[in-house]
Amino acid sequence: MTLTLYNTLTRRQEPFETVEPGKVKMYYCGVTVYDYCHLGHARACIVWDVVRRYLQFIGYEVRYIQNFTDIDDKILNRARVEHSSMEVVADRFIKAYFEDMARLGIKEADEYPRATHTMNGIQRLIHELENKGFAYSAEGDVYYAVRQFAEYGKLSGRKLEDMQAGKSDRVNIEDPEYQKKKDPFDFALWKAAKPGDPAWESPWGAGRPGWHIECSAMVRDRLGDTIDIHAGGADLIFPHHENEIAQSEAVTGKPLASYWLHNGMVKVDGEKMSKSLGNFTTIRELLDRGVDPMAVRLFVLTAQYRTPIDFTDEAIAAATNGWHTLKEGLLFGYKYGKELGWPLDTVNNPMLHPNGKLFEGHAKQLGWPDTKMNSNLHTSAEGFCEALNKDFNFPGGLAWLFFVAKELIGEGNILIHEGKTKLPADELLQEWQTLVTLAGVLGLEANPEVETPVNDGLSDAEIEMKIQQRQEARIAKNFAESDRIRDELQAEGITLIDSRDGTRWHRN
Repeated sequence: MTLTLYNTLTRRQEPFETVEPGKVKMYYCGVTVYDYCHLGHARACIVWDVVRRYLQFIGYEVRYIQNFTDIDDKILNRARVEHSSMEVVADRFIKAYFEDMARLGIKEADEYPRATHTMNGIQRLIHELENKGFAYSAEGDVYYAVRQFAEYGKLSGRKLEDMQAGKSDRVNIEDPEYQKKKDPFDFALWKAAKPGDPAWESPWGAGRPGWHIECSAMVRDRLGDTIDIHAGGADLIFPHHENEIAQSEAVTGKPLASYWLHNGMVKVDGEKMSKSLGNFTTIRELLDRGVDPMAVRLFVLTAQYRTPIDFTDEAIAAATNGWHTLKEGLLFGYKYGKELGWPLDTVNNPMLHPNGKLFEGHAKQLGWPDTKMNSNLHTSAEGFCEALNKDFNFPGGLAWLFFVAKELIGEGNILIHEGKTKLPADELLQEWQTLVTLAGVLGLEANPEVETPVNDGLSDAEIEMKIQQRQEARIAKNFAESDRIRDELQAEGITLIDSRDGTRWHRN
């Protein structure tokens, strides 16, 4: 099974080949920290979190970098309104970002560079662009000369001639910035300081960097000239990622990234999310309403990652129901492992590959060299990987997880009502471990301590004693006492199941 990715640059799916064998350098354009993260951020962060997890799962060593844009007009405007500073605003929302992502189960990146911590790299890159004739200074500003880069537009597919025809009516020739430019399409690499704004000293005078140059410098400083995957939202293709390519490749003469991956946008009830429409929802607002973070992950993963996704009450309700089903399967071992005679250490540590190893759906890779997987499980495991190998087809992978989860749920119901299962205990252990492991690749985890709290009111021996007392009451035809004991156990979270073979029980 070969991993193939849809590359925005080439507009086709391509086999995944890394610059350095066995290693992946991955960069995700992160957030501008002037407000709390919203549903669009949730989708992007979940998607790239799972991409990283899967790459690690199939054996790659991944170095994952995500930046923070911590200097921007929006940050400065908020600081002015709050009579604060850019640093205070940025630090507050970076802290909030980590809180929100932790609730969604997002693994932290290997490094989070900030624009304000990368000034040396930014100025060095601008200086090199000047020396190579791709940049020019003008009254304290520095601009990128777009027409000097012959391949400009190769990522977005836009042509300067077409954009020029559409832009002519929107250009304000009285704009001081426009008057400084040699060409309307040139963009700022460095901006001269304005009174009262934060500024850094530079060869061009005090000022601050433009947005696009920040990411080019952070990629180069942290990962080198060419990386394997550059990821971000589809709204960044033009101009941000297009400009990154122009900046970086003009200096290095090498591809900035082998693969450009972009996630689709989030709509709310069919409309673009915006504060003006009143449909702007932050991650913490959603979770504080009681929506399970795992349901949010499931909602995101039920759509192909490159397509738009519509957030509606019905969609999140469906995702919540789906999570309840998947969660029941994930908790199978914690509920029934002891009754099935599974080793305690296996129940407590169900993940097969906590560090990520090559997985091809075979028993040996799963850690069972001396056993064979049952045919359904073999098909499910291979089906999961086959789906994700096709440009990270998360919905296809989820379908296999639900297949296994429903089989485990069915076996649990049989165990409760008949006292035994159809499948052997060792096969059920394989199924459960595989489900937990593959769900973990998608970041879908059920916490047994939260979901199945231990009933500390009655011990197993006390429950058996009360069942015996109830049986004696039934023999004596004291049905009121029999019902009282049953209701008492029910209140303690104990369900009784009467059959011809006697009375069995389980904790709810």
